[in-house]
Amino acid sequence: MLKILLILIIAYILFELVEHVVIPLYWVIARKQKRSPSGESGMVGLIAEVREWKGTKGRIFVHGELWNAKSDVSFNPGDEVIVQSVKRLVLTVKRLEK
Repeated sequence: MLKILLILIIAYILFELVEHVVIPLYWVIARKQKRSPSGESGMVGLIAEVREWKGTKGRIFVHGELWNAKSDVSFNPGDEVIVQSVKRLVLTVKRLEK
């Protein structure tokens, strides 16, 4: 009987350790490794499709929305670009190297 009680106590302690230490620690680490889904940091690195472009400015489609964009080079509608930075709701993009 004492052996069974000891096993139950150890199992309870291990369960509480996993529940209150290991699982919360896992979620903290996993959350820090995720990219931000919104804001500037969430946009950088995303692939977008050029919809309109004239000279060095145009509009691109990313995250289900049309955004104003600029670049040092010209693009054609349908080209894929990658977002480099965001400043005042204007995305700076470069050509996507495949």
